[in-house]
This record gives sequence, structure tokens and C-alpha cells, in this order.
Amino acid sequence: MKIKIYSDYVCPFCYLGEQQLKEVLAEEPGLKVETEWMPFELRPFPTPTLKPEDEYLPRVWESSVYPMAEDIGVKIKLPTISPQPYTHLAFEGYQFAKEQGKGEAYTHRLFEAFFKEDKDIGDMEVLSELAREVGLEPQAYRQAVESRKYKEQHRQALQEAQRNGIRAVPTFQIGNRLYQGVIPKAQLRRILQEAAQE
Repeated sequence: MKIKIYSDYVCPFCYLGEQQLKEVLAEEPGLKVETEWMPFELRPFPTPTLKPEDEYLPRVWESSVYPMAEDIGVKIKLPTISPQPYTHLAFEGYQFAKEQGKGEAYTHRLFEAFFKEDKDIGDMEVLSELAREVGLEPQAYRQAVESRKYKEQHRQALQEAQRNGIRAVPTFQIGNRLYQGVIPKAQLRRILQEAAQE
């Protein structure tokens, strides 16, 4: 069963949604799921990105992110990188990782690096090191990203999100249905089981 998850690496709800999915799949080994992470840039270049020292991010984290993370038992912290990084290079790197069969590991590592280790995932040095950590050849990765080899693939993936009417992240496409937001584990398990039977 194939599912697509529209997300952005700087969206904390996308990380929490990924954690819920990982847990359900670990608890349900019978569910064979292939995940494809689809890009949805919340603030594409050159739109200014958010700053953690401004009022907006701390308010959203205090009112929504931290309570949800505590509810589902995930440790997460508001990154201090200011302004927040653009994610187009990270997503182009994902295309490289996906070709090598490492898309899932790459996505997880980027989320952890940003939301647990406060790493700048817009920085090429950081991205190359994270690629190495998930088993990708860092020089090949770096060359692919710096040469913008996957720019067109990334653009097409963004267009697909637009065509499918994606307005917010995370959005899970399971079968022909779209589910927006972080899906509670019990509900996600039921959705996946029903989709598997269909």
C-alpha cells in the first residue's frame, strides 16, 4: 500500500505526524506501507521565513505544538535558527535519497536534526553530513544538490500538491482520500487497516 505525505521539513506538525505513523507501523508489522514524502514549501524562496524571536512562533508552539507533542510523547523544541531555513535544497536532496532507497530515513533524520538538535537544514554542510549519516555518499549528494540536478523533479512534485488541492501540512493521501493534520494513532491505524483491505 502506497501513501503520500505532503509536508515541509520546518513544520513541527509534520514531524509529529511522522512520529505517529512510525509508531503505528512498528505496532502493526502486518501493514505493508510504502511512504512517499511530497514537498509542500510553506514559505518558498524568496518569501521571508519565520523568526523564532518574533511573537508568532513561540505563541503557536506554546498553544499547539508543545501540548500535542506532550500528548503523544514526542520530545521536540522550537529551533533557534533565525530566520528559519528555506527547504527547497533539502527537498531536492530528498529526490536523491529516494533514488537510493533512503527517502524515509533521510526525511526522519532531517526532522530530528531540526526539531531535536537545532541544526540548520538550509545549510549545505549540515545537509551533506545528515546525508552521510543515513548512508548516502556525501560528495555525490552534495554535487546533486548544488548542481540543482533535481530542481525540475522538485518543481513537478510541488505542482502535484497544487493539483491535488493541498492547502496545509501534513496532509496524508491514503488510497484516494486526503487526511489533513496530525492523525491520532488509533484513527490512523483504522484508516490504514481499511485501506489495506480495499
